[in-house]
Amino acid sequence: MLRLLKIFAVVLVLGGVVAGGYFTRDRWVPWLVKQQASGDPSADSPTAGVALPNEQVNLSPQAQKNLQLRSKPLQPTTYWKTVQIPGTVVDRPGISDRGVVAPVSAVVTAIHHYAGETLESGATLFTLRLVGESFQTSQTELFKAMKESEITQEEIKRLTPLFESGAVPRSKNIELKNELRRLAVTMQAYRQDLQIRGLTSEQIDSVANGTFISEISVAVPAGLAVHENSQNINSGIFELQELNVELGQHVQAGQRLCTLSQHQSLFIEGRAFRRELPLLQRAAEEGWPIRAELLESSEYDWQASIPPLTIHHISNELNDDKRTISFFLSLENQSRSYQRDGQRLFLWRFRPGQRVQIHVQVEQLENVFVLPAAAVVKEGPEFYVFRHNGNIFDRKPVHVLHQTQGAVVISNDGSVPSGIYIAQTGAVQLNRVLKSQSGSAPSGVHVHADGSVHANH
Repeated sequence: MLRLLKIFAVVLVLGGVVAGGYFTRDRWVPWLVKQQASGDPSADSPTAGVALPNEQVNLSPQAQKNLQLRSKPLQPTTYWKTVQIPGTVVDRPGISDRGVVAPVSAVVTAIHHYAGETLESGATLFTLRLVGESFQTSQTELFKAMKESEITQEEIKRLTPLFESGAVPRSKNIELKNELRRLAVTMQAYRQDLQIRGLTSEQIDSVANGTFISEISVAVPAGLAVHENSQNINSGIFELQELNVELGQHVQAGQRLCTLSQHQSLFIEGRAFRRELPLLQRAAEEGWPIRAELLESSEYDWQASIPPLTIHHISNELNDDKRTISFFLSLENQSRSYQRDGQRLFLWRFRPGQRVQIHVQVEQLENVFVLPAAAVVKEGPEFYVFRHNGNIFDRKPVHVLHQTQGAVVISNDGSVPSGIYIAQTGAVQLNRVLKSQSGSAPSGVHVHADGSVHANH
């Protein structure tokens, strides 16, 4: 009887253990799996820590040259994730273009420069023959006031002894001096009127002495003020962009004669969606550098890339599509000059209308590796790079954090240590060669050492 009780107790305890293990399996099963997965592979695999043969590519120096392989050591760095926003080079209002207008009603008698020519401040653009009655009236009235002033001064000089002797009342002296002051004010007013109409100080003095002006010259206006930190060395140089009149044409005061352009200082206008506005506001407040690249083909003999830019201002209004908002980056243009027919002409690198890709920083990734896109190959869910050691290229799996068209950011998680040499190009070709060496090439084709695939002959 006692023996049966012992057997029954043992069975009862074992049943309790099994039941407890079953009902607590959610706690101990994942732990057991994790321990197995994180176990030391060296205990099971004699090749742990050593690249397996089917993960290596052996290439001769000649094959490496054929593939144009380049290798560099891995160095941890800081990388900024960016968003891409389309942009366009545009004129800077009030600076890039400048209209020249007729100061008076006149007839165009000479055009001294034409479209495409480069001009400096002060150069003569047009000669105009005056036909406006008001202009002739101003000259006439200035001359009359000048002569009346001279006559009044002579009268005061003649009567001065009589004023002192009392033969002529002093009130007459006061009256003449008041008249002299009135004439001075009148002359000053007419001088200002003629100066506004384009006459120089020398020409106005000539009018006051009786030599009236029948023609005036219209010159290139003064250049822009140069900022102390600006590289703008051509602030007084303009290009005659458009000619708006012809010889013999009658023009009214204020009518545009020509348009001058000064493309030293421009804007890049970006159009962002409304959801991207907080990113732009932060970039503007922090003064973060923004990278911009031209979308046109490579340019002839210019600096390779646009220097980092900053946001000048963000528009306070939505665009016509009600979905985007404009922001503007200051762009300092680059120029070269050459001589043609005695004229100095300019070549500008940036021109209004050029399309630009704007890269705005949004997130900083620290302690990461940044590789060219050609250094990484994707195969299913895996990404690989190739470690270069002499003629051997070892394939290494990596964790990709971010990728763009030209760069791949991988985690510095120990899968590839800092300082090892990684092939910067040809990852796709190396992967093809690896497959051909391991016998995994597709049926009916073979892979050459340069990574190219051909049908079997």
